[in-house]
Amino acid sequence: MKTRTLQLALAAALAAPLMAWASPGHEGHGGGHGDSHASAAGQPGDPAKVSRTVDVQMDDSMRFTPAQVQVKAGETIRFLVVNKGKLPHEMVIGTTKELDEHAEMMRKMPDMKHAEPNQVSLNPGQRGGIVWTFDKPGTFAFACLVPGHKEAGMVGQVAVQP
Repeated sequence: MKTRTLQLALAAALAAPLMAWASPGHEGHGGGHGDSHASAAGQPGDPAKVSRTVDVQMDDSMRFTPAQVQVKAGETIRFLVVNKGKLPHEMVIGTTKELDEHAEMMRKMPDMKHAEPNQVSLNPGQRGGIVWTFDKPGTFAFACLVPGHKEAGMVGQVAVQP
């Protein structure tokens, strides 16, 4: 009986950190984002409903190619992103305010790892993708939030037409 109680207590102690990590607000960065992935810039898209694909290159000149993308409201875009540089880079979609707030967080926690549907982090030579639905007209942004990259000009713009 004592052995069984000890086993249960040990299992509960080991499971507690995992339960805390899996709770709302702890996905991706380890906290701070809540459990909603929607943004004023749109929401995660359904890969089965992709309207078109946009190829994006990132490199160590701290630029995206293309740096401007035009879409229509309601379009679901698959961004196929490749890192052509020798440094890690990422593409994060959001409003300018959201990206500025996220960049500040990245400066405070530069080793933070991402797991959000509005972004892709790539090591040199890697490829990845984002599927995003832009639900309403407006001008939105994408940026590399690796500390110093956005500040060096690694930003782009998405113009969403009605």
